[in-house]
Formats: sequence, C-alpha cells, structure tokens
Amino acid sequence: MGIPIDINNFLPHRAPMLMVDWILEMNDERVESVFTIGEGNVFLQNELFSESGLIENAAQTCSAIVGKQYFVDENNEAKQDVKIIGFISAIKTMNIHVLPKVGTTINTIATLTSKFVSEDYSISTMYCKTYSKDELLLDGEINLFIQERKDEKE
Repeated sequence: MGIPIDINNFLPHRAPMLMVDWILEMNDERVESVFTIGEGNVFLQNELFSESGLIENAAQTCSAIVGKQYFVDENNEAKQDVKIIGFISAIKTMNIHVLPKVGTTINTIATLTSKFVSEDYSISTMYCKTYSKDELLLDGEINLFIQERKDEKE
C-alpha cells in the first residue's frame, strides 16, 4: 500500500454524507477504504453505526472504482466541475453481522464482479466486505448506477 488517496477526488459526497475517509488501495477491479465513525454521524443510532450507514459506506467505497472514469482523466489528474448522479440500483445480497460503535475504524474492501459502460452511464456489480480489525461487519453484493449530468456542468 502506498499513500492514502483522497476520496474527494472520486466521489461527489461531502460532509455530513461522506462515509469514507481515505482510499487505501485502488485499481480497476478492487478498492479498499477506511472510515472512522465519528460522534454526530448522521447514521448513528444509540451509539451504533446503523445498517444504513454500513451500506452507504460500502456503496461509497464501491463507487470509487465506478466513479473514477468520471473524476480522473487518463493521466490520473482530477477533472474539474464534474457533476454526476449515482445510486444503488439493487442490493443483490447483504448480510449485516455486527453494528460497530461510535469511534470504531472500519475497512471496506470491494471487488468489481461485472461492469457495463455506455456513452451515457455505467452499471456495475460489486462484492464488498466491511471489517473492524478482523471482525466481519458486512458482506454482500450491490449494483451501482452512475451517470454524468452534462446539463449541470458549470
């Protein structure tokens, strides 16, 4: 692993909806992220990071691979003023094993299992696992849809 990659180069999300702190490793088929669950997080319920928070963290981690084509040019330089819309188009399988407590640092590893890219949008299937140290918190497979909003460029 090299230097952590700034997630802001690959996702449009910003606080308070950003659920990834850093990308630890990324290539065209695999991404690993880290996130520390802070006090006041919008997905906290009774001092636990909710199921929705775990799923959002996994989706944002997965989106780094899918979003890369929109946010980074062929020279790995950040593109400016890119507007995209993206969402989870399907949760194929999802198992929540443990809800982590506030203050916990989680690592999410996502692997691309399939990808369709057209001129207008991309749809990807990703398999992801989220851990706190060696404890498995989440595993599952999701589909993501991402499209550049060309009408919203400034």
